[in-house]
Amino acid sequence: MEDKINISELICTRISHDLIGNIGAFANAVELLEDEDDDFIDEIKNTLKTSSEVLTARLKFFRMAFGLTNANLENIETVKKVTEDYLQTLNLNHPVKADIKIINSPFNRAVMLACMCAAEVIVRGGTVKVSSTRQAIIISAVSDSPLAQNKISAMQTMLEGGTPENISQYAPLYYLQKILNDEERKLSLIHISEPTRPEPIS
Repeated sequence: MEDKINISELICTRISHDLIGNIGAFANAVELLEDEDDDFIDEIKNTLKTSSEVLTARLKFFRMAFGLTNANLENIETVKKVTEDYLQTLNLNHPVKADIKIINSPFNRAVMLACMCAAEVIVRGGTVKVSSTRQAIIISAVSDSPLAQNKISAMQTMLEGGTPENISQYAPLYYLQKILNDEERKLSLIHISEPTRPEPIS
């Protein structure tokens, strides 16, 4: 897989995609502010506040999940807080929550990436669940609403060695696989459309 796919290119493309929308909204609000139109001042303030909070949360998450190893990755509570803040930016109307149980700190970066992967399949709110053992990391996506089956299928294709369409969208999973392969650990990916009925997809 590494011979065919440049993971750094995928990560750069994915991060750019996840930031550009809010950067655009921020820039538009600044332009309106410069026009000094008082009719839109409340809307402008709300846009600036929301975009700023989203960008801050996402940048903190991306720096830890994809950047150089730093002391924050050793702090489990910091990892949980940064991850939870990131997940809350994904759908303001239908929040995605986190249930993170980390067994050992070497898994912390992988846990963040796992949360990012699981959140991809949640459409109308739900919970990302991540736990780890010494040999494996276990990801679950739980929601009372239907999950994104096309994304689940794409992830299944990846786990079987194939290449899905729009591969940059799945940069976190490519990177997660690389980390786990380097450490000779396994990935267990589960989606749960109803909390009492887990259905393995790999």
